[in-house]
Amino acid sequence: MLLFWANVWLKTLRIERKNVIRKIIEAKGLEKIVRLNDAELTILKGINLDIKQSESCAILGASGSGKTTLLSLLAGLDLPSNGEVWIKGAEITQLSEEERANVRLNQVGFVFQGFQLLANLTALENVMLPSELRGDKNAEERALALLDHVGLSKRVNHQPNQLSGGEQQRVAIARAFASSADILFADEPTGNLDSATGARIIDLMFELNRELGTTLVLVTHDQMLSKYCDRSLRLESGVMVS
Repeated sequence: MLLFWANVWLKTLRIERKNVIRKIIEAKGLEKIVRLNDAELTILKGINLDIKQSESCAILGASGSGKTTLLSLLAGLDLPSNGEVWIKGAEITQLSEEERANVRLNQVGFVFQGFQLLANLTALENVMLPSELRGDKNAEERALALLDHVGLSKRVNHQPNQLSGGEQQRVAIARAFASSADILFADEPTGNLDSATGARIIDLMFELNRELGTTLVLVTHDQMLSKYCDRSLRLESGVMVS
């Protein structure tokens, strides 16, 4: 019964998002400058972009190009030296750290290369966590539905050290979608996985992206991976070149 109502929630969320098409992320004149000893290093310079609701967008670039820094700015994990970031019509660069944390909790999900699961929690508890932090009374139902969707219904009570790398990343993906986030930021999500497992993880992530209408921003150095996305942007030495 729990899974039935949780799947009803998934279908309702999918319909709601398909009926809304708008600009959900916007960056204006973003710059990130850090000081090293007596010198300044420009990591990002003059970044302008916008991403629409339900769109999947890859940010491509070699190591050191600034793509992870850009993701951190877009997600409100860090602040730019200059410029603005807007999420759903609100300028998050003008918010306090507490206010930006609230935006991340309620509107943003993350999938990291290193999984970032809490070692002392089960798969189910890890997936429930974002919803519980929001005070969601249906946290368990949603988590169970998502774990079933990613093929881990029989592993819900396992802790991360009892799961393979691919299984841990599937838990991380379920957790990212569990809070009904409008935007999913994924930073090299297959970087720690073998090619076959990585391919399955990408198929799963894009399947959920399509089904739930979540906006996906994917940081990668992998040109083939970017072809899954609706469009790609490329960074070179901190400058958007395409």
